[in-house]
Amino acid sequence: MFGIGVQELVVVLVIALIVFGGKNLPQIGADMGRAIINFKKGISERPVDEEKPVESAKKTEEIKNQ
Repeated sequence: MFGIGVQELVVVLVIALIVFGGKNLPQIGADMGRAIINFKKGISERPVDEEKPVESAKKTEEIKNQ
């Protein structure tokens, strides 16, 4: 898992517990999960009619030549 061992994961969790506190940690985890889900949705929902730059350049040249 990303080259992180069990010992490193425990150290990170202990530091997060000290910094954020026990009450805030579940909320922070849920917020991060929602942020990752929304980021993935945003990436996958690109407009279908998006033009390629080459096609756009060709159309621009055609308009200039008219």
